[in-house]
Amino acid sequence: MRLLGVGAWAGACAVALVVGALGVPAVADGAGGAPGAGAGDGVVRGVGWGVKTTGKDSRFRGLAAVSRSTAWVAGSKGTVLRTVDGGRSWRDVSPPGAVAEGLELRDIEAFDARRAVALSIGEGEASRVLRTEDGGATWSEAFRNPDPRAFYDCLTFFDSRHGLAMSDPVDGKFRILSTDDGGRSWEVLPATGMPDALPGEAGFAASGQCLVSAGSRDVWLATGGGAVSRVLHSADRGRTWKVAESVIPAGDPARGVFALAFRDRTTGLAVGGDYRTGQASPRAAAVSSDAGRTWRPATTPPPGYRSGAAWHPYGRGVALAVGPTGTDVTVDGGRTWRALDAGSFDTVDCAGDGGCWAAGEKGRVRRLEALEGP
Repeated sequence: MRLLGVGAWAGACAVALVVGALGVPAVADGAGGAPGAGAGDGVVRGVGWGVKTTGKDSRFRGLAAVSRSTAWVAGSKGTVLRTVDGGRSWRDVSPPGAVAEGLELRDIEAFDARRAVALSIGEGEASRVLRTEDGGATWSEAFRNPDPRAFYDCLTFFDSRHGLAMSDPVDGKFRILSTDDGGRSWEVLPATGMPDALPGEAGFAASGQCLVSAGSRDVWLATGGGAVSRVLHSADRGRTWKVAESVIPAGDPARGVFALAFRDRTTGLAVGGDYRTGQASPRAAAVSSDAGRTWRPATTPPPGYRSGAAWHPYGRGVALAVGPTGTDVTVDGGRTWRALDAGSFDTVDCAGDGGCWAAGEKGRVRRLEALEGP
């Protein structure tokens, strides 16, 4: 959307601390949270975002958590960074062309420490897909959007071969781009199976999570900007779609569903709100237990706009949501949320080994950790 300017044990320990902290009334009083994050009342004690200094000032809205040790981030000024030592050091692996043109890299999907696919956003040729097989030492341009009416927002992969990218509506329908060779080549799918878009409806290129997948064939697309916010679901890798209204308020170009996260093909979270500073974002989270056919508002939602969400693999009901005013955690599958940290983030992602990472403005990258404290 054009408007947005120590292994598995340690991960299990962190989520256990979250669950434990939320199970008792005591919370931190000016403590807890990541160091320097400005955490205060209502922030869970004992676990938070550990600082991982990148040395960059780019805004990272693209994030791929491969493991506790390996992660990729992508952002403004064509910047891509990679760590393989848990964030102790970062290698600048930015595509030279993207840096030269100052491309906005808003999404990145990584299969391991060497293979990744990144998406730049913008009208016409600014929307591109870039790919590396050697840890970012070299990049190839796999797709450059030839249509000035298209504006690509997000991408997702079902596995190391099959993936999709989505564009804001063209000729009244969201456009889907598909690959079956790991991102080496892409084709636009027929629009016949896509429902009509609403007037003003689009996706938000805020966190790389407006298009997400679970399993080998299911994919969901989040929208906003129209009269209502909606979630579209495809069970056949983007060939045909069904649409459902979410309960997150829309009715304005700045409001809607900004991010989705599906634990499996039936259980999902939606977060969003109004991204404008100072604007209220009531009912900023919703849950679905039927593959996105219906959505229910969170009983206790996050207190403000949230742009990213991720399930934690070690707790069936544990998930994180992030935004410019903080991080929230749920341990009951998204029904109730509680503050974890007050720092600003745009996106969050968790790896299968329990490594959860968050990224955002001013080069900020963090990893979820047990923190020392009283």
